[in-house]
Amino acid sequence: MTIRLHDTMAGATRELVPVEPGHVRIYSCGPTVYGPAHVGNFRSFLFVDVLVRYLRYKGWRVTWAMNLTDVDDKIIRAAKAAGVDIGSISDKFAEQFLADMATLSMTVPDILPRATQHIAQMADLIGKLLADGHAYRTDDGSIFFRIASWPTYGRLARLDPEGMRVGERVESDEYGKDDVRDFALWKGPKEGEPSWDTVIGPGRPGWHIECSAMSMTYLGETFDIHTGGVDLIFPHHEDEIAQSEASTGRTFVNYWLHCAHLQMGGQKMAKSVGNIARVSETLASGVSPRALRLALISAHYRAALSFGDDSLQAASSAVDRLDALITALTAYRSDSPDDGTLATLFDGTRAAFDTAMDDDLNISPALAALFDLIRELNRRIDARTLSTADAERATLFIRDLDRVLAIAPPEAAALDSELQKLLDDRTAARAGKQWAESDRLRAVLADRGILVEDTRDGQRWHRAE
Repeated sequence: MTIRLHDTMAGATRELVPVEPGHVRIYSCGPTVYGPAHVGNFRSFLFVDVLVRYLRYKGWRVTWAMNLTDVDDKIIRAAKAAGVDIGSISDKFAEQFLADMATLSMTVPDILPRATQHIAQMADLIGKLLADGHAYRTDDGSIFFRIASWPTYGRLARLDPEGMRVGERVESDEYGKDDVRDFALWKGPKEGEPSWDTVIGPGRPGWHIECSAMSMTYLGETFDIHTGGVDLIFPHHEDEIAQSEASTGRTFVNYWLHCAHLQMGGQKMAKSVGNIARVSETLASGVSPRALRLALISAHYRAALSFGDDSLQAASSAVDRLDALITALTAYRSDSPDDGTLATLFDGTRAAFDTAMDDDLNISPALAALFDLIRELNRRIDARTLSTADAERATLFIRDLDRVLAIAPPEAAALDSELQKLLDDRTAARAGKQWAESDRLRAVLADRGILVEDTRDGQRWHRAE
């Protein structure tokens, strides 16, 4: 199998060849847990979820690590404002992040390391950089990476290393640095801030060192794929490369994948802009979790994606079409012989789906292949050319593709005896032409979250989301 991914470092799409044959190791920059993640953040997380799901669908073994940054200037400020320790803030929003992940059917990463649990690994890495002359101390106990010691700095972002650094997560007045371009590996202790005693002295880690230490701890000094939003290319990922490769003398990552911004109102969705939408807020407006997921994965990950009422409505309509087909196939009953062309239809759909996804996760034509299949299956249902077994095969085929997309309705769990009796009573009422009783029972079931539809194949139901 050949899967090609666009590597930011190479500036080209390359065949995926993992360090260990058949096993892909992936690291994703996760959230800084000082507040709820917004849907723009989740676009960059969900694109990796689709990548992981697709690799596993194709038979690869995947180890996926995503960090939780739980010590950071913003967390410290939030904790001070609330009069609590940083753990109270980070635990609260880490729990919220995991709940939102589950709501959006996101795969739980195999490893979810927290920065505060890996201070020793960070200190050891910084110690190596100090010993080799790639880092230096300042009078306040901070430690900085010496960019002048790393001539290839700027390769990922294609920047002139002599240029000034911008957008850094450090204080603006750092007069102790040897060079304005140098970045903080370790911040000296300050009153009122958390501090750890380590082999390199007291203090707390800088932002960039966290990801280098945690990724190499779990995935090795060289691993396959590192992901994040395009805003992390510089300085965060550039700094990760410099400090990691300077400490090991080896290539840090073989493929860098970056997701384009989610846009809202024509601008990048960002807390600093103020144009953000939370997962809970979006769902409260009436959008289903699966429609929100589809809206966030429906365009190629490297293309800017506009988020708003139109995109959510389009995703909701698409999910409704998929739900209607699954419901129809589940209820379908026919004595027709098996459709001899169905296997060819499935083979063509899978080939189109896989070809698109093999090409740098080109999800738009992959989705088109699925919805072309939905249209054709609806035609065959209306024409009654499928057998009952065909309908079951079609359901299984769609659910197999949905291992990648995770937008189909969950398989219905068995109803409890009371709900099943209400459905049976309604079937009997319709058989006896007791239409008023049938309508009453439909309303009772709806109140209990069971939506009923009458079709030529009889009564069919699904759970309300």
